[in-house]
This record gives sequence, structure tokens and C-alpha cells, in this order.
Amino acid sequence: MRRRTTRSLIAAAAVLLALVASACGTGGPSAAGDDKVIKIGAWIPLTGALASFGIPERAGADAYFKSVNASGGINGRKIDWIVKDSAYDPQQTVQVARRLVDQDGVVAIVAANGTSQSQATFPFVLEQRKVPVLMPLGGDASWYEPARDGLFGLQTLYEDQAAALGDWVARDGAKEVLVVHSDPAAFVNVAKGIAPAAHKTDPSVRVKRLSVKFQTTDYSPVISKVKAAKPDAVVLILASAEAASYLKEARLQGLSTPAYGYAPVAAQSTLTLAGRAAEGVKAVQLVKSPNDDDPAIEEFRTAMAKYERGQPADFITLWGWAAAKAFVEIARTIDGPVTSESLTAAYQKAKAVDTGVGPVLNYSKDKHLGTRDVQKVVVRDGRWESQGDFFTPPVRD
Repeated sequence: MRRRTTRSLIAAAAVLLALVASACGTGGPSAAGDDKVIKIGAWIPLTGALASFGIPERAGADAYFKSVNASGGINGRKIDWIVKDSAYDPQQTVQVARRLVDQDGVVAIVAANGTSQSQATFPFVLEQRKVPVLMPLGGDASWYEPARDGLFGLQTLYEDQAAALGDWVARDGAKEVLVVHSDPAAFVNVAKGIAPAAHKTDPSVRVKRLSVKFQTTDYSPVISKVKAAKPDAVVLILASAEAASYLKEARLQGLSTPAYGYAPVAAQSTLTLAGRAAEGVKAVQLVKSPNDDDPAIEEFRTAMAKYERGQPADFITLWGWAAAKAFVEIARTIDGPVTSESLTAAYQKAKAVDTGVGPVLNYSKDKHLGTRDVQKVVVRDGRWESQGDFFTPPVRD
């Protein structure tokens, strides 16, 4: 009788433990490595001020995941990519992260969007639940210097983009540079990186900054201040819509000072909103031009036309495509269940990951950012054109 009671208690405890683990999101098939499905998630702004970035980014990644699933998935496993709206709000993103991990049981966060939004989730996702965050679009040096457990990126840091821009304007001969930037910290930190890089290339360059309230639509007074400063070059650290507002107002007021921008400026939406006012704008980008005559770019355009009709095949969709493709290439190296642990281990060993549309990526246990490379692009005849190939910016101080 005692033996039966003991066995019954052990069995009951095992059932209870399984139920608790399932409720916590740690004991489901996804967390343990499903034989048929790899469940991953992302938070992306699908509404709000930066939905114009989030929606096409999701479309690009979704097009790649759909094309992979159509050809059999990752080693026979289909990809279930669960995307939830962050509205570009850190507090809302934390709630989204909890649902993805605890309710949906994702084994990784892949191609999430937003610097402050993603960072707000790290204590829960990375530290508490040990779910890796892979290929996020966003980030700063503190994410990777030193390497953080479970966090692996493919996007050249904004600080390195700033270094590339500072070097570029100095090499173009500008002596008086004005950086026009939005006022949130994420923009300010990038803007601060222009001067050191410019001075490293040419110590005589003088760099000033002009802060603009985030989501400003009337750039008339801003352009008046720019004209009064009389710069040789203007660097725009703005969201795409605001960069377009700057360019249109500059054209209206007859300001012809050369304009440079970081990757968020180099978007199709900038051209759509600014029209002819965008002609000649220079920027750095994270991927090749979607207009290139290149087999990897053609594959991208074909998949977008097939799986995401109505979405432009532009830089932002190509960012999403590149993040998804890099994830798949690394996940394919896993021999056995695809879990949070096996993905982390695979990333630590990933070398020479070539998506064909972005820089070649290399990782290690101590290096969790795959690249520092960027590419120069210029607006000519109403479209972005690549200038040369990917290059490594000067080393930051």
C-alpha cells in the first residue's frame, strides 16, 4: 500500500511539475526543440510613429521565411515567426516580450526592431528566461562591448555609422559641418559620434549640432537656423519622414548645402516623401541597394513580388530579409533540436555567414556583433545607388 501511495505521489508530482513548466513557457515543444516547427518571435512597430519602418521590415523577413518554408524549412522544420506590435514603445514592448516567451513559447527573438524598446526587454528575455535575441535592428555599443550572453547582431552600430559619416564629410572637403538630429538619446548618441571621426580625418573640421524635437513636421525654422550657421555640409540623424521634411523645406528656401545621412535616412520613404528634393543626398547603408543587378538581390525582389505583394522592395525590406536569411543560415548548422541553447551555441561558432545582400558576418564567444561594415549610397535620378562595396569605418575612440 505504501509503495502504491509513493508511486502515485511521484506520478502526481511529475504531472504537476510538467503543468507548471508548461504554464511558465519552459516545458513546451518549442522550448525543448520541436521536431516539425521552430517557433521564433519579434517585436516590431506596426503602428505609431515608426510603423513606416516596421511594416516593410516585417514584410522582408516574412518573405524570406515563407520562401524557406516553401522549400522544406530548416532541416525539415518549418519556421513559425510570431510578430507582435511594439508601437515603438518600451513599456508595451516588455509586455509583448512576456507574451512571446511565456505564452507563445518562442526559442528566440529574431529581427526585432528598436533600440530602447529591445533594451527594455533584456532583464526578462536575456537574463531571466535565457532566450536569445538574434539579429535585432537597433542597438548601441553597450550591447556588444563587452559581449552579452544571448545577444547577437548583424547591424553595424549607429556609432560606427557616425564614424563613417564623419570621415566621409571630412574627405569630401567640408570644414564647417552641422549635425541636425532629433532630441531623443538614441539620436543624440549618434550625432555625438560625427565630430571625433571628422577630426581624426581632418583636425581642422569644425562640427556643431542642432537638436530638433522628435516628430517635428514644420522644418521652416530649422532651415533658417541651418542657413544662419552657413555649414559646408549637413549630416541628418533623423527618422526618414523628418529627413524628408528637412530636404523639402531646404529646397523651398534655396538651401543647397550637401546633405548626408545614416542608414534610417537611406530609405525609399525618404525619396517618396521628399521627391526631387532628395536628389544628391548621400548616406551610409547596412545592405546593398535593392536596385542592384545581383543574383542575391534578384532573389529578394522575386520573393517580395511572390509573397509580399504591395510592399516595396526597398532598403528596409532588404534589412528584414538579411536578418531572416542570416538566422536561417546559422540555424541550419544545428545538428539536433533547435533550442535557445543550441541557437546560442551555433552563433558563437558562426563564421563567414554570407547573405549575399549584406556584409559577411563573423561571430565568436567574445564577439557578438557580426560586422562593422557599411556601404555608401547616393540618390541619383530618384533612386538610391550604391557607391563601391562595403567598407569598414575608422575605429571609434
